[in-house]
Amino acid sequence: MRIGVLTGGGDCPGLNAVIRAVVRKGVASYGHEFVGFRDGWKGPLEGLSRPLGIAEVRGILPRGGTILGSSRTNPFKIENGVERIKDNLAAQGVDALIAIGGEDTLGVATKLHELGVNVIGVPKTIDNDLGATDYTFGFDTAVNIAMEAIDRLHTTAESHHRTLVVEVMGRHAGWIALHAGLAGGANVILLPERQFDVEQVAGYVEKRFQHQYAPIVVVAEGAQPLEGQMVLQNQELDAFGHVRLGGIGQWLAQQLEAKTGKEARTVVLGHIQRGGTPTAFDRVLATRLGLHAIDAAHEGDWGKMVAMQSTDIVRVPLADATAELKTVPLERYAEAEVFFGS
Repeated sequence: MRIGVLTGGGDCPGLNAVIRAVVRKGVASYGHEFVGFRDGWKGPLEGLSRPLGIAEVRGILPRGGTILGSSRTNPFKIENGVERIKDNLAAQGVDALIAIGGEDTLGVATKLHELGVNVIGVPKTIDNDLGATDYTFGFDTAVNIAMEAIDRLHTTAESHHRTLVVEVMGRHAGWIALHAGLAGGANVILLPERQFDVEQVAGYVEKRFQHQYAPIVVVAEGAQPLEGQMVLQNQELDAFGHVRLGGIGQWLAQQLEAKTGKEARTVVLGHIQRGGTPTAFDRVLATRLGLHAIDAAHEGDWGKMVAMQSTDIVRVPLADATAELKTVPLERYAEAEVFFGS
């Protein structure tokens, strides 16, 4: 069988580990042939491919990013996009696809499967917000990068007696903010799952200064103040209908400085969270997911996504993985209620 592999959406530590595992086991154990499609769904849409054998995946386990490239191309927004993908797969003799990505990439994979394309999905996102899986690879690396940044910011905040607002990624789900904030000893953590009262956040900040400590506030990029306190102006949409987020950290710092009289600065970690070598946890998880993905493809178990549930790797319908985003269940974190600015 000739199998295409692609990586879509934002880059993520661990993508190369999945590619490596799929190819190595696929070739050595099953004798399959592989082709790498470049730049996400743009690859099969435009017939952009490259060889993908054992030699091409040698040494890529610790590398961040993806050797195949990525994009946010949505073939369902392009005229005759599905037909072009089917024609290009047939022209290159590709029998099936292994799609590695988040909600958008796997959402496309789900629709293509329903239209007759043989697809297996692998869950990738630093936001950890895909359904039907407990963890996605890339999340642990992003959390550790954010945590290390928060650790470093404590010392400079204390030295200058200022508030530091750390903006991390998280459009709809605050998993990175929650885990990095708790692990890094942040004083306030603001998540997309709950609107926050900036007056209450200012109160927490003032209380921290009263105890002769400088506060650290972690805010997810998708966090929102209570209705009427701020309106997001950026209406630019990508191919999947998402606005480009950013700016909540700067807005919050300005508000806190005005309300407390204490200097406040913003640190936007941004794409730093996506880059660099994956942690040991993400390397192992990505490898396990890759191995199970090629097993599913070899068995012809199409329309499935490999997922981590508890400590097991299982197969779930692609439709289940993309039906609903996995957000932070705040009720499970009652012991940390004070951190959420409720």
